[in-house]
Amino acid sequence: MADDKLARYKAKRDFSVTSEPGDDDAPDGDQLGFVIQKHWASRLHYDFRLELDGTMKSWAVPKGPSYDPTDKRMAVHVEDHPVSYSSFEGTIPAKQYGAGKVIIWDKGLWVPIGDPHQGYKDGHLKFELIGLKMRGKWALIRIQRPKGRQDAWLLIKEKDAFVKSASEFSVVDAFPDSVQGMALPTREGGTPEASRAPTRGRKRAAASAGPHPDAVKARLPAKLSPQLATLVDAPPPQHDTWIWESKFDGYRLLSRIDGGDVQLFTRNGNDWTARLKPLHAAIQKLKLPAGWYDGEIVVMDANGIPSFGALQNAFDTAATKDIVYFLFDVPYLNGFDLRGVPLEVRRQYLATVLGAGADTVRFSEAFDASPASLVKSACQLGLEGLIGKRKDSRYASSRSAAWIKLKCSHRQEFVIGGWTDPKGGRSGLGALILGVHDENGQLIHAGNVGTGFNQETLHEIRSQLDQVPATRSPFAGKVAMAGRPHWVKPTMVAEVTFAEWTRDNHIRHAVFHGLRTDKPAKSIVREKAVSVPAKGKTPAPSAKTAKAAKADSTASHALSTRLRITHGDRVIDTSTGTTKIELVRYYALVGDLMMAHLKGRPISLVRAPTGVGGQLFFQKHAEVEKMPGIRQLDPALYASHPPMLEVASKVGLVSAAQWNMVEIHTLNTSTTSFEHADRIVFDLDPGKGVQWKAIQEGARVLHVFLEQLGLPAFLKTSGGKGLHVVVPIRKAHDWDTVKGFSQAVVTHLARTLPHMFVAKSGPKNRVGKIFIDYLRNGLGATTVCAWSARARPGLGISVPVDWSELPRLRGGDHWTVGNVHTRLDAGNDPWAGYARAARSITSAMKKLGFEA
Repeated sequence: MADDKLARYKAKRDFSVTSEPGDDDAPDGDQLGFVIQKHWASRLHYDFRLELDGTMKSWAVPKGPSYDPTDKRMAVHVEDHPVSYSSFEGTIPAKQYGAGKVIIWDKGLWVPIGDPHQGYKDGHLKFELIGLKMRGKWALIRIQRPKGRQDAWLLIKEKDAFVKSASEFSVVDAFPDSVQGMALPTREGGTPEASRAPTRGRKRAAASAGPHPDAVKARLPAKLSPQLATLVDAPPPQHDTWIWESKFDGYRLLSRIDGGDVQLFTRNGNDWTARLKPLHAAIQKLKLPAGWYDGEIVVMDANGIPSFGALQNAFDTAATKDIVYFLFDVPYLNGFDLRGVPLEVRRQYLATVLGAGADTVRFSEAFDASPASLVKSACQLGLEGLIGKRKDSRYASSRSAAWIKLKCSHRQEFVIGGWTDPKGGRSGLGALILGVHDENGQLIHAGNVGTGFNQETLHEIRSQLDQVPATRSPFAGKVAMAGRPHWVKPTMVAEVTFAEWTRDNHIRHAVFHGLRTDKPAKSIVREKAVSVPAKGKTPAPSAKTAKAAKADSTASHALSTRLRITHGDRVIDTSTGTTKIELVRYYALVGDLMMAHLKGRPISLVRAPTGVGGQLFFQKHAEVEKMPGIRQLDPALYASHPPMLEVASKVGLVSAAQWNMVEIHTLNTSTTSFEHADRIVFDLDPGKGVQWKAIQEGARVLHVFLEQLGLPAFLKTSGGKGLHVVVPIRKAHDWDTVKGFSQAVVTHLARTLPHMFVAKSGPKNRVGKIFIDYLRNGLGATTVCAWSARARPGLGISVPVDWSELPRLRGGDHWTVGNVHTRLDAGNDPWAGYARAARSITSAMKKLGFEA
């Protein structure tokens, strides 16, 4: 019977070419499986498949599922697929049915509600999903019976505890990646209707084994100590086996949830539930499953950056409504001890149960980039640092080398042992006398801190110090100090940044950030950076201090929060039907590739508030408060201009797209100096009547001529009608010289091949000819960045290509937002030698006979 049902499937495929499964294996186990495959065919869509009667019943869902019941997502019913297709992930070759990349976006179990055979026949199929991303009750409703074509259904979220508003949460955007290789949670029963649902009739496959082989059924413990990170001096050499998160400037907080009972504990086990009433209410409202949830609480400053001072002030004033809770781990969940489960799987479980969370309860996102670049971005954005965690690590209630921290500056806690009198017009106190415990538990003097206070904190801290006076020094040994110190009992803890440790083990240039009430004074020791150990080994002390500490501060808040996209369904290109959210997804997809071309360059934005057919706005200068990841450059670089912009991280691409940006252009210089160009751009712009083959030939001619001049040349599509040829050069000549030289190259070609090229711009001058636009090499001129979309119908993309690929290009818009997935594997490889290719143009100027 299965073979008959798969006849249409097999008829559409040539199994000597495609790697898709041709035959089916017998289903394993007794529960019904589902899979959702993200499929970049002619257009991106999601293939939703439910196992029934030995095959996978299949629907193509263009926009993917939504947790909002008001989002009725079109689902086109397609041919049955073999059950073995559930494990297929790969690329269907070109010219084959469904050609394009396929990943397993979600998988798990489905439990029919009612008779699934009758529901499928009637076009009214209800069920519960138990997957890594998809949970709760759903329905597939037929809206049009087939008339020689595929029949149309709707995929709709049923109302239950998992419902999330589309304005707050998009599951396809929040979790875009593959789940291949990840273990799945299992569940007995489900809804009352589901508990009576049919299975395959085989013996149950030990569902009691838990959601993962390493999970253990366990009662929820009353107390839990958190896992702590080890300070290191540099990222691990093989960083792809780690995940990277922001190091938040806040307090560690663990939540114990058991039904309606929610308790909030500090890292030392102090119950802060009563101190965090607004957060407690927000967590209760989420109705999370029973478990222990691990995270950090912060308060954001006016720039959206976590501020330790603001957090402390929130507690001091009992105004804790602005506290935000970032969750990053779940050691216990749903009756299971998950501490032995790999971190990567625990985080997936956490993301699934948390869903969109709330404004004050959020998932701590991991970053897909090198830790070195992340630390740099973090420090530029004023955060505290970066946390690295081994993907396969287990949860240990102790400090562990499997969790590491990289800091942007020297920062740690110190015990307050005394204070000095204020001087001049200052009141309250002059400085705090600080110490740390040595290996014998003795308190050792570590220096003083006298800056970072305001008048209010000076008096508040003095008031607390007066409550714990001491008759003698709490420090071991003599403390050499000018003036008469006032000693106190060593019970208070201060958080301090400083420049370095001196040879006599004192801190220099210290700045006070706040008091810590979540850490006991007895636990405070000097933090020493260690080298990252090989897996399974104990970290060895390092003489080096953290190099990353000499930057500014830590990994971007913008990278660790989800940007909320407004008006995502607005169509921005009527020729393709592309919506704003699809463009946002595109920039999120190519962010890493694009940053290689944006890094260290001033940019300008092309905004299209009403879509690509409406008025466009070209902006080199803008306020950046609404665009996390975009920063203003030092105005001193640009004498008579307002501050220009730079994309500091790939989050900036998404936030700019939310701000209706379609194109990003870059200048021919770097953000470190504006005086010299570091590249020359030749834009082959065809006049009326010029065929694509002529543009290809013109690019070849230009390439040959540049080689004769001894200059390297790199090719990219423009995303529009033409091609761009880019020449990296050394910073040795002023702008007028570089522009004059590029004009001389164009003039020479136009004089030598007048039937092909023209050196004058303007439509009338270039009819039937190619104008090689050299004007892009003047001071302040820009060129569309590689991987940028173009604000024109079709949303073409400017893509780096190898010269050997030129004959196969169909046009300057060969790749678009809709088909870019076919190019992602090549990425920036065609320009692999660009960074080392720069040449001086002095010799080329002589060969051409050009005089500056």
